[in-house]
Amino acid sequence: MEKAFLGFWEKLPRPFFVLAPLANVTDAAFRQFIVKYKRPDVLWTEFVAADGLCHPKGRLALSRDLRYEENERPIVAQLFTGDPDKMFRAARMVRELKFDGLDINMGCPDKNVMKQGAGAACMCDVKNAEAVIRAAMSGVGGEIPVSVKTRLGDVKDELETWLPAILETQLAAVTLHARTRKEMSAVPAHWERVKRAVEIAKGSGTLIIGNGDVRNMADARAKISETGADGIMFGRAIFGNPWLFDESKKEATVRERLEAALLLTRIFLDTWQGTKNFDILKKHYQAYVAGFPLAKELRIQMMAAHDISEIEKLILDYLLAHPEEAEIVLGEAPLPHHAR
Repeated sequence: MEKAFLGFWEKLPRPFFVLAPLANVTDAAFRQFIVKYKRPDVLWTEFVAADGLCHPKGRLALSRDLRYEENERPIVAQLFTGDPDKMFRAARMVRELKFDGLDINMGCPDKNVMKQGAGAACMCDVKNAEAVIRAAMSGVGGEIPVSVKTRLGDVKDELETWLPAILETQLAAVTLHARTRKEMSAVPAHWERVKRAVEIAKGSGTLIIGNGDVRNMADARAKISETGADGIMFGRAIFGNPWLFDESKKEATVRERLEAALLLTRIFLDTWQGTKNFDILKKHYQAYVAGFPLAKELRIQMMAAHDISEIEKLILDYLLAHPEEAEIVLGEAPLPHHAR
């Protein structure tokens, strides 16, 4: 059997560690922010609607979601659709934009996405899912590798049938979020199923990336050892922790956390120049401003702020007024609630 085309994946270290595509999080500004600390081995865009890219107005609106800089390479564009023709056309755009890879979202639990036969709904129609994957491969013309991010199944664990079916398409990589769509984050990730996925994929040439509840790099390396996965994808652990991929950075002070939140704010402003609502940043402020004296009061003020200049003033005023508290060393931020 012919092996999968790996492209840039073949050159990565083993194991490798990557950052998940997170809706309303991993945009161009956030990726530039992470690159300034310790970048992962691979970065993803947010997921983008292939259907929208096939419409002139939609393409214009979504173009910012496919923006990237050279220092982000290797950078993978993630698309979603249930329509093979739309995937083919959108994949050609991804190739023309010179992304390093194309990833297909086949795990998103959002109801609006699933109504389109996309995201997690792909697992309910294996034949169509295979057609979407092959359309993506045709669209990129063999120039860049195609991968899939998926789950164990929709309502129940169907790994034993679902994974072999998509492996038939000779994907470069499969990222497995070790829960079903129905489970969301209500139960711990089933990492024993990632180990089983590695067994199923053996000999196919397709790389297996484990995902779900990974807290830090030490945890990631332990999961590699337990499962034999080729790589680990971090998601929610990035909130409040831009040092996530830096194994030499064990802890951060209040000052470092607040200065990171300030840097993210400034990069967001420079990148989007007022074209994106800064309220998107407030989910990050919740993660950065916690666990230290007067954090609750500061966080409430930041959540009520109307613009970025208010945020800057609040952070700088806190650091000036509380120099001793600013040097307190904080522990690891807890994983926030589910992020797609």
